[in-house]
Amino acid sequence: QVQLVESGGGWVQPGGSLRLSCAASGSILSIGTMAWYRQGAGNERDLVANITSGGTTNYVDSVKGRFTISRDNAKNTVGLQMNSLKPEDTAVYYCNAIMQNGLRRWSSYWGQGTQVTVSS
Repeated sequence: QVQLVESGGGWVQPGGSLRLSCAASGSILSIGTMAWYRQGAGNERDLVANITSGGTTNYVDSVKGRFTISRDNAKNTVGLQMNSLKPEDTAVYYCNAIMQNGLRRWSSYWGQGTQVTVSS
């Protein structure tokens, strides 16, 4: 069984920093693009940042210069360093990865989500 498990998140004051981590486990043959999405109250789940297996990154404009996505291909992990956090960053953050399982099938997998709250 292939799964993604997130850690990190929590409460932070505006201007603070948090780091999210996500680890893939199970029968994995290969991992393609990994990403972080977020869903605020009453909103749709939107892309925050993604990173290809080769390390190419992409960010939504609202987080450019503040968030950094990274991955460790040897450990099957992806991280999201979030700096200069704003109240509008408050959301449930989800890890996503395109992975090839032991049956050689490529699928999109999601983590369980982790809450990030930015408030004073």
